[in-house]
Amino acid sequence: MTDPAESYDATPFLPGRAGASLTALRRAAADCRGCPLHRDATQTVFGAGRADARVMLVGEQPGDQEDRQGHPFVGPAGHVLDRALAEAGIDPDLAYVTNAVKHFKFEQAARGKRRIHKAPDLRELTACRPWLAAELRAVDPELIVLLGATAGKALFGSSFRVTRQRGVLLPCPPLDGEGEERADRVVATIHPSAVLRADDRESVYAGLVSDLRVVAAALD
Repeated sequence: MTDPAESYDATPFLPGRAGASLTALRRAAADCRGCPLHRDATQTVFGAGRADARVMLVGEQPGDQEDRQGHPFVGPAGHVLDRALAEAGIDPDLAYVTNAVKHFKFEQAARGKRRIHKAPDLRELTACRPWLAAELRAVDPELIVLLGATAGKALFGSSFRVTRQRGVLLPCPPLDGEGEERADRVVATIHPSAVLRADDRESVYAGLVSDLRVVAAALD
């Protein structure tokens, strides 16, 4: 029997030509059916920002507000991220923001209409990785910021741990279809939603800003 996980792959939905622009990628991603997450999500939420951005920020997946509005980081976590970037000395308007997974994964609350976030699994991350790889090639940023464990695993694999590798410059591993390590540098930190969930928000937020200052210093 064929393992259904084998069909989890966004590659067939990418534009056929190499070096596709962000506009072409965004248009193609709108019709992606590379994994089952598209069935319940409102829409694909592709990355947004400058095509010549020096920094690419990669989160986990769209949240409830992102799924409804069709843009990444427009909910509460996005507001935390914008504030932390500005405080670290990085202009949010000069960055490109995206997620490792492009559809909102959730479960319906037992009561009411609330949709409860669920973390994407490894199969879903793997299926969506071609989109992230294509975005990285299109933008070609100087630095990549991984926001949270899921983003880290999307780029480095399941053994990646933000708690052990945050706030330091790391080399970018090979992208899909490439055999060599890229020159881009990577900094991992917590996802801004962790600030909203923390008991000690001030301390957790300060840690996020501190990690982002490593990025700002590397860009100077």
